[in-house]
Amino acid sequence: MSTVYNFGPGPAVMPKEVLETAQHELLDWKGTGISVMEASHRSKEFMAMAEESETDLREILGIPDNYKVLFLQGGATTQFAMVPMNLLKAGKVADYILTGGWSVKASKEAMRLGDVNIAATSEEQNFMTIPDRNSWQLSDDAAYVYYCSNETIGGVEFQSTIDVDDIPVVCDMTSHALSRPMNVSKYGILIAGSQKNIGPAGMTIVIIRDDLMGEESKELPTLMDYAHMTATQSMSNTPSTFSWYMAGLIFKWIKKQGGLEAMEQNAITRSGKLYQAIDASDFYTNLIDVRYRSRMNVTFTLTDTSLESEFLKGSEDAGLAALKGHRSVGGMRASIYNAMPLAGVDALIEFAQDFEKQNG
Repeated sequence: MSTVYNFGPGPAVMPKEVLETAQHELLDWKGTGISVMEASHRSKEFMAMAEESETDLREILGIPDNYKVLFLQGGATTQFAMVPMNLLKAGKVADYILTGGWSVKASKEAMRLGDVNIAATSEEQNFMTIPDRNSWQLSDDAAYVYYCSNETIGGVEFQSTIDVDDIPVVCDMTSHALSRPMNVSKYGILIAGSQKNIGPAGMTIVIIRDDLMGEESKELPTLMDYAHMTATQSMSNTPSTFSWYMAGLIFKWIKKQGGLEAMEQNAITRSGKLYQAIDASDFYTNLIDVRYRSRMNVTFTLTDTSLESEFLKGSEDAGLAALKGHRSVGGMRASIYNAMPLAGVDALIEFAQDFEKQNG
């Protein structure tokens, strides 16, 4: 079988080494004689794996002791509601920074549940940049400030933590989680869907500071209550056991590669090489503000848009999968997550240059 490089935005490429380990263990996990997909989440083997995976994640990210780690279902989109349900109390307002489709969706979900202030938006710039910090209109006493640190659709990424004084920061880091070191203590809540850098779809990791949780609420649905899910170790109901297992393997893979410092350097190398090739061509264009270009999701268009379908078909035939841009914006998008080898980027650049020679 010829090599295929998966540039899909999620579900996304996973490390070959991890997939081979899962393949090897699939029929007989830890000598139990059954698959991990068949194992009870209450079994001693699964409980040990769950504890070990949290320990590894805490080590990788440097998570302080006053933060809880949850392994939840529902995808990061469920957190668009869960955050305001837990944090946006009556009489309070939540501030939202809009930089693309996912932060917009999160704000609309919060508006169904409470008062929301759009503190800043780059909608007039077609979400190709991040609003200057001095233009933000933050509330005097916000319950929290919400932002998406990497907008997968457009390819816009915050390169550092936002500065909002002492207001709790809620960050959807789904599409660049574990791609660079982060100071967790700067955040109130961190959210990450699993299907980018963490593993298969079906699980969302939530890292939440202790003081943002009270006692279990009588008003919230049980599975939407952070305090309850913390008390039950994310196992109030059956969790996404296979996704959790795969995440644990990927955490170990990241440690073996050199941790988040190595992941960041690889991301800089991959994305830098691809952006350089795009910028050197009049045939391809990336319109994102250079200061905020994503390292994970590189979007680009063809000057002659009539050639896009031919480009996509040719790239697919060449083993470059899932380069079609999001349906809301079109164009192309190369998602180059942690598991994407540099050889994949090289193959994409070679194909793009050959296509330009034939059609430019």
